[in-house]
Amino acid sequence: MSDTAESTPLWLQGREAVIAAADPSEWRGEVPDYHLSHTVMPEQRTHQFQPGSLEAIVESIVAVFEMEVSHKKDPATWVSMVTEHFRTNVNGGGWATAADIAEQGSYNILIGDSPFYPVGQKDFDSSHEVFHGAFPNGFYWEVLEVVSPPPLVTFKWRHWGSFDGEYEGHAPDGRTVEMFGVSIAKVSDDLRLLSVEHYYDPNAFLGGLTGGCPVARAGE
Repeated sequence: MSDTAESTPLWLQGREAVIAAADPSEWRGEVPDYHLSHTVMPEQRTHQFQPGSLEAIVESIVAVFEMEVSHKKDPATWVSMVTEHFRTNVNGGGWATAADIAEQGSYNILIGDSPFYPVGQKDFDSSHEVFHGAFPNGFYWEVLEVVSPPPLVTFKWRHWGSFDGEYEGHAPDGRTVEMFGVSIAKVSDDLRLLSVEHYYDPNAFLGGLTGGCPVARAGE
């Protein structure tokens, strides 16, 4: 390993490095496999950034964060954030902690109350199954632009996938479904996440999976 790699904090070395460094006991199940991100995503993304650029660093940190909250069961092992201080919210709503994400699942936290997604009926595992099923060929995320630098990083992003699997009883049609948003991340001096605020319209995205027809709600 080069001196540069040894001096670079693990969370800034990229998702694959964090996966390789994790103890097998940290995973919720199998070791995550991101081969589609390496083979399919490069042809579908809309922006390319030079290695070491602020945009590339932000995208890498978010990739590590997404991997950890989706696949590592104990927030104490999440290296992408200052776990005891971390919190996140969507569209100015209530704050969620790392423990909340680990218990409820990132999809439930980030989508919240929507007529197109029965959040009250989904636990961590079933929420992930819904979207992995709807996007069996990958559900990708990219940075579009970084508007402000650390310690308060504001960035625009795109999230997309090919609707090739069923979503809550709605048949797939093979369209590329995408959403856009803005996030504001407060980071520590060593670029670990302290808080993240997300601003986007989940209903516009989910409505594209249902043809605008709301799915069944909890309690109905």
